[in-house]
Amino acid sequence: MNIFYNIGINLAWPVLWIGSFFSRKLKLFCVGRKHLVKRMESAFSEVNDDVVWFHCSSVGEFEQARPLIEWYKSNRSGIKILLTFFSPSGYELRKNYSLADWVFYLPMDTRSNARRVMRAVRPKKLIFTKYDLWSNYILQAKKAGVELYLISAIFRPYQSFFQWWGGFFRKMLRHFTTIFVQDEASAKILKSIGIADNVIVAGDTRFDRVAKVASQGKALTVVENFIKDTFTIVAGSTWLPDDELIADVLKNFSKLRLIVAPHEIHKERISKVQEVYSSYGVAKYSEVADEVQIESISENPASLFTQKRVLVIDSLGLLSSLYRYADIAYIGGGFGVGIHNTLEAAVYGVPIAFGPNYKKFKEAIDLIECNGATSIGTASELYQFIDNCMKDNELRGFRGKSSREYVEKNLGATQKIIAVIESLS
Repeated sequence: MNIFYNIGINLAWPVLWIGSFFSRKLKLFCVGRKHLVKRMESAFSEVNDDVVWFHCSSVGEFEQARPLIEWYKSNRSGIKILLTFFSPSGYELRKNYSLADWVFYLPMDTRSNARRVMRAVRPKKLIFTKYDLWSNYILQAKKAGVELYLISAIFRPYQSFFQWWGGFFRKMLRHFTTIFVQDEASAKILKSIGIADNVIVAGDTRFDRVAKVASQGKALTVVENFIKDTFTIVAGSTWLPDDELIADVLKNFSKLRLIVAPHEIHKERISKVQEVYSSYGVAKYSEVADEVQIESISENPASLFTQKRVLVIDSLGLLSSLYRYADIAYIGGGFGVGIHNTLEAAVYGVPIAFGPNYKKFKEAIDLIECNGATSIGTASELYQFIDNCMKDNELRGFRGKSSREYVEKNLGATQKIIAVIESLS
């Protein structure tokens, strides 16, 4: 399997380059890795400080790593932080993240790349997030005596680690100093394959992250002027199927206002969102975002939105603060690859709805079980969810309270992890 893995990694590169001519995302993936190992060797050529290396697949995993990065920056002044991403979605959004000393794509996981990067970086700790594991980097870190950690991990029976042919993948897990899992079910299934001594149930660091964001209370004047006292849905990280479903239902609620934050905000996507909601009157956030400009246009900024029922968010970094303005939240992705971050909404104590593809996400399952969230598959189901929440304040309050309490009872993973990995220093 090791031979096949390394052959596959080397063959993947030319295939990805060909694909980059047809895909914007693949183009970013490939161009971002051009001369990448040399750039990393140059960046670390004169570094003598201890380096803690965090690797994340994309944006969601970054949010899990972020509480630990913030802890190091606040409590270990002599530590330098390297942050790497596999996906362009994560790298492009966080390439200028101020708390990291270096942000790079992860070079392809070839033996040569892993050896060269490990020699250049010489990390004290290498922390992987959730499940984006790369064999050659793990092996080279182990050989170099680097402390290896996996945080906020979650394991399920269908994963490769637990198949009859999964010995190669199980071996990766045995190299870790400590694996911090989200739940007892993950610990149990790891024990079934003989991995127990280096496993700790710590929870998910995203709970700590969303709680911190909520406590900082970022006010958005444009949003406040848009919603005023109207019943508001915030639809976050939507894809086209989500938008089409919501647009179909919106015609039944003449007094409802919608804030929609698409998962992607490139020009073509935003244009499509505007088209889908065009019959309801659409305002684009970037066009009204300057608070001073709004005040200069009118003594009553809310009048800008008189004929607008939909506010499209075409700016980055706002979603986690938008949910505070929601009466109910809709989380996108459930009609595609899977739903996005439900915790960003749950922390504000709002009822949540999302599509049917949610079963890979523990927090979504938990939120349904505690009545904080509902899965919907059709327009009629979404209509019923909205109608019930609008007509029954007590029901809406109960659902929202259930969401918030779920977040509150799962706080503390960051401190549990830090207590262990720092005691080994």
